[in-house]
Amino acid sequence: MSLYGAAAAVLSGLERGEGGLSGLVYGSRFPRTRQLYALVAETLRYSPVLEALLDGAALLRAERRLPLPLAKVLVYDLLFGKGLKCGGRWKALVRRHRARLEAELARLKVRRGVSRNEDLLAPGPGAGPGAPCVPRYVRVNTLKTRVDDVVDFFKRQGYSFLGKAGSMEELRTLSGKKFLLDLHLPELLVFPPQTDFHDNRLYTSGHIILQDKASCLPAFLLSPVASSHVIDACAAPGNKTSHLAAILKNKGQIFAFDLDAKRLATMNTMLMRAGVTSFKLAQQDFLTVDPHDPKYSKVTYILLDPSCSGSGMVNRLLVEEAAPSAERLQALAGFQRRVLSHALSFPAVQRLAYSTCSVHREENEDVVQAVLQEQGSAFRLVNLFPSWPCRGLATFPGAECCLRASPAATLTQGFFVAVLERCRDQAAVPSSLPASAEESLQQGEEMEPGAAPPKKRRRKKQRIKT
Repeated sequence: MSLYGAAAAVLSGLERGEGGLSGLVYGSRFPRTRQLYALVAETLRYSPVLEALLDGAALLRAERRLPLPLAKVLVYDLLFGKGLKCGGRWKALVRRHRARLEAELARLKVRRGVSRNEDLLAPGPGAGPGAPCVPRYVRVNTLKTRVDDVVDFFKRQGYSFLGKAGSMEELRTLSGKKFLLDLHLPELLVFPPQTDFHDNRLYTSGHIILQDKASCLPAFLLSPVASSHVIDACAAPGNKTSHLAAILKNKGQIFAFDLDAKRLATMNTMLMRAGVTSFKLAQQDFLTVDPHDPKYSKVTYILLDPSCSGSGMVNRLLVEEAAPSAERLQALAGFQRRVLSHALSFPAVQRLAYSTCSVHREENEDVVQAVLQEQGSAFRLVNLFPSWPCRGLATFPGAECCLRASPAATLTQGFFVAVLERCRDQAAVPSSLPASAEESLQQGEEMEPGAAPPKKRRRKKQRIKT
């Protein structure tokens, strides 16, 4: 299957609600998944613009055999991407209409009063209040480099570093070639929404990870102590696994599970590129893993990000799709309760982070409440990050300990995180955060990011050169 055919198939799958962007991309048969992901993500980002161009140029009325998803992908690459590189007869078909499409693009810019393609992405006068505009988040991979070195690299590339953000409003108003250090997470850089780093040398070499801020929360809040044994229960595509390894400093052991062999192979490549060494991948349903297997006897931390409706993904908001039915939500919630209960049955587990990219209470607060009631007094919710602006829905006492995220409130994907800690006989495993930082988090203050490690650690990092 060609790149454009694969991208159109992913778009169609999103429209039919068959899964999330990552799942559909990594579940496709296309061999170059990073290239496919980048093309689909950018096509989705330009989707309203592309629809306006297709309508104005009357392309689909002229070419009735051209499906809308394929038309969007082809026109994106023709006008906004790197130019049509493949596509066979479809490429020739769209090129016949190039002059008309370019003229319509010029008229659209005049109507909206902009001069650059990127400016078409900004919410126009008629845009709804819920129009998503999420910044580009870049997690510095501390297994291979340092925050200061990455900042210096981007400065040499012509970007202007504005320091550490002091408010969400500073993130909201980023534009041009400016970037900030995030105000909550210590190794996260923030760029304007239009920024694309898929071809950047730091990304292709594994020095930076393109990961939404909300997706960074589970590993950050789980905060495993170096040398710990950790399970990533539903691991692919692997961004959270690499984040865990960075927090562990490649010490200890990560057991990562996923059912899909292709996703695991892609994940293995990604982890190797990121410099992760302390991991074991298993093609296995986590529900079938024996908690009493001796190899997991030292597992004290579990990160659980199970399959969900994906209703919080901003890319989902860019395509019209029906909300999941009550039956589907109940089926997902039933699975999520089972897998969370299973995770808490590991004898040595002391701390667990449960997360979804769903906005639905059924998959979030209701799952946590049901499992906590089932566990009795064995586990409790941990109240971390009191300064985080979005809390769990007040559906049960203590739900405010949970975190929620959304494009409007936190400038992220829609997300939910809860951290559970064992509270019966054993004391809770301490956080790997420095004591002063842990205290600051509990008091709602921000942790100072980017602290330099000892010099002997610096010599082990790869220096970034232009």
